Parts: sequence; C-alpha cells; structure tokens
Amino acid sequence: MAKSRGENGPRAPAAGGSLSGTRESLTPGADSATADELSSLGSDSEANGFAERRIDKFGFIVGAQGAEGALEEVPLEVLRQRESKWLDMLNNWDKWMAKKHKKIRLRCQKGIPPSLRGRAWQYLSGGKVKLQQNPGKFDELDMSSGDPKWLDVIERDLHRQFPFHEMFVSRGGHGQQDLFRVLKAYTLYRPEEGYCQAQAPIAAVLLMHMPAEQAFWCLVQICEKYLPGYYSEKLEAIQLDGEILFSLLQKVSPVAHKHLSRQKIDPLLYMTEWFMCAFARTLPWSSVLRVWDMFFCEGVKIIFRVGLVLLKHALGSPEKLKACQGQYETIEQLRSLSPKIMQEAFLVQEVVELPVTERQIEREHLIQLRRWQETRGELQSHSLPRLHGAKAILEAEPGPRPALQPSPSIRLPLDAPLPSSKTKSKPLKQVQKEQQKQSKASGQLDKPPAPSKTEVAAAAGDACPPQDLAHHHSQESLTSQESEDTYL
Repeated sequence: MAKSRGENGPRAPAAGGSLSGTRESLTPGADSATADELSSLGSDSEANGFAERRIDKFGFIVGAQGAEGALEEVPLEVLRQRESKWLDMLNNWDKWMAKKHKKIRLRCQKGIPPSLRGRAWQYLSGGKVKLQQNPGKFDELDMSSGDPKWLDVIERDLHRQFPFHEMFVSRGGHGQQDLFRVLKAYTLYRPEEGYCQAQAPIAAVLLMHMPAEQAFWCLVQICEKYLPGYYSEKLEAIQLDGEILFSLLQKVSPVAHKHLSRQKIDPLLYMTEWFMCAFARTLPWSSVLRVWDMFFCEGVKIIFRVGLVLLKHALGSPEKLKACQGQYETIEQLRSLSPKIMQEAFLVQEVVELPVTERQIEREHLIQLRRWQETRGELQSHSLPRLHGAKAILEAEPGPRPALQPSPSIRLPLDAPLPSSKTKSKPLKQVQKEQQKQSKASGQLDKPPAPSKTEVAAAAGDACPPQDLAHHHSQESLTSQESEDTYL
C-alpha cells in the first residue's frame, strides 16, 4: 500500500464544509438546508436513511458488506464469568502482568469480552500509560490546525473506512469527525512520518471500541511499538517483514513456498494489506477481533502466524494449486480466500498451535537485514526496535505508581515527653522477670501481675494508648494498600 502524500502542497480553503483542521471542521455547512435535520437524528446510520435497517452486534448494517451471518455465540453464563475474571485482572493489572502473564495470554486467546475489549486493548498496548504520561497532549494536538498537505489526503480517505458501519456511514458524522481528529493528531505528533492510508482502518477499528483520545494513544503504540516503520515513507519495514514471512513459509508449508517461488510472486503483492491493516480489511469481523485480542497481547508474531495459516491453507496442497497455474490466478486465490479458513474458531485454533516464536522472527529479521544491506545498502528510515507484545511494552515503559508516603512506626501523644538518649529503658523481658520475683516474694505465684503500663511503655519505647495503637495499625494498613494499588 503506497504511502499517501499531498501532491499539491498547501491548498486554499474551499467553500462550505471543507476541513480546516479543527474538531468542528467536518460538520456540514450552516447554509445547508438538511444540516439541522441531520444533526437532530440519533445516529449516523439514521442520518443516511438506514434508520429502519437492522444493525448486527458489531455495528454493521445487516446484509451489507462486512456484516456477518450466523456466528458462534458464547453462552451468557460463560461470558459473565469471563467478564468477572477480566475485571479482576484490569483492576490489578500490574500484579497480573508481573506474576500471571501466561494466564492473561490464555484469556486473550479465548477472546476478550466485548464489554471490556476497548479497556483491555488500552492496558495491553500501553496506551493507558501513554495517556497518563501525556495529559492534555491530545487536546493540544486536536486544537492545532495541522499541515494542509495531510488534511487533504486524510479527508479523501474518511468515507472509505468501513462505510457500512453505523459509526462511519454518515459523511461528516461523528465517527468520521473522530477519525479525522485522530489521524490529524498523529501527523502533528510524528510530523516526520505524516500520514499513511493504512493507518485509517487501524484508527477506525480503535474508535469502534474507545473514545478519540484513547484511540490516538493506542494508534501511537501500534505505530511505534508493535509495527515500527510500517507507515514510514519508504515502507522498508514492511518489505523486510515480507521477506521474513516468505522465509518462514518454507518451514510451515514447503508446497506453498515452492509454488510462490516458481511463480516469482513478490510477498508485497499479497501481504502488504494483511500486515499494514492487521487483517482488518481481510478477515470476517469476528475473526478480526479475535486476532487483535491476541495481537495486542503477544505482538507481531500473531500477524505472521495468521499470514502463514492463510498461505498454508490457500496454496498448501496440490489440489488447491490446480486452479493457480499463473501469477494472476495465484494472486486472485489469495485475494478471495475460502470462508472456511477465515472462520473464527478454525483460524484462532490454527494460529495458537502454529509454532512460530518471537525468537524465530528476530533471527530471521537479522538474516534478511544483512541481505538487504548487502544488496541495497543501509536502511534510510531508522525506526525504534519492535517490542513483542504487552509484557515487553510494560517492561520498557512501566506505568506510574503512587508515591510511598513515610509512615512512622511509633506515634506518641502530643504531650508525651520524648525518651532521653542518656537514660536507657529496661528491656521488656527484664521488667517481666522483676515482676515475677516480686510476685514470688509476696506469695502470689498463681497469678503474676502484669507489668505496669508505664514500665511496658518505657520498655517498648511507645507510650500511645490502646486506641492510638489501633488507629496506627489501620493507618499503616491503608498506606500499604495504597502503595500496592495499580493504575486504572
């Protein structure tokens, strides 16, 4: 997918409802007779005449492209149990990530509950931490005018993003406004990268699950941590990953690898949109969400695994290759994949079981990078190292923790004299022994008297009354609880 660039440089503002780079810029012009009528409707789908059409559980218009038929429904009781488990994890995120990351990975493979998916993606990607570290940054970018050369390209791409989803069905509706804000903010946040067309579907998927500010920081994490260099001008990172994918295919499916080699089909011809859009434009929507759940947890290896599974089942047998005699037929086969291999349960199971690890990907990356340098020279774009999943991101960017407040272990009443450094108080055991000797002398061996309050206080170095001790204990517990609390 080619990098979008503004061809005409700065543009003169158009009349009416053109974009000016602010959050209000997508609203229709005031002179439009239908503007007031559309603004009073409840949703973007109503504004475009879809009020009577049914919407599926993902927000797509039933019967339109992108909507799905019968789906495998999770039993309600199982869904409620998963929600309870995920709420516990999200409320104690640092502890779970530190001690039970494998359990988080397993639950991501089973699928994040829809009601918590947006929140979970923010925690997994580190977008939540990024937002906390940059308060007010998105608002500052949002209120800026932006570079006109990017605004024009972004505006032209808005209506292409999931046009049959209720959020984006209305031209100039709330969904398109938020999409414009997020993409414009990224061009200001990373002006050296600007805007790439493949970022639009990524941002649109995020906006379906979270507000614009949270979606922006998740987009930043995807572009900088999960897929660094994918959206740079030269697209060198995606070219390298194409070679890595093709090399891994030789081990996963020698038949498919041999066929693609014989046809001399460059990996960029079939994997560019897969990888740059994280399969958001390729798979059925239920499969997209399950892939993204695992992708946010485990990183780019999930994208590689999905690509390898699709290639293996599309071209991995002699019977399937009978219809792929040339380059054109092979490319068409990969563009019109069988619904069976993209079906949610089948695909997820294949992806989980495929033995492709981060170590293999990184080893192959070094090999392909060396070959690149030998044949083409040094890379022109220098992106940050890729981080493989939520755990690596959390270790690289730990979240803010509450500052520990000093809590004294001894609390004295205001009028109590401080113990002198010259006079040494007797140890508690010595006081008790003296009391026992006195008791023996008086013949009261059955019930030895307890040491007096003043002596015990002097021995322990603490003169606070019982109620103050209880208060001190509760305060100390509260301080300990606050120190272990995680960010929400």
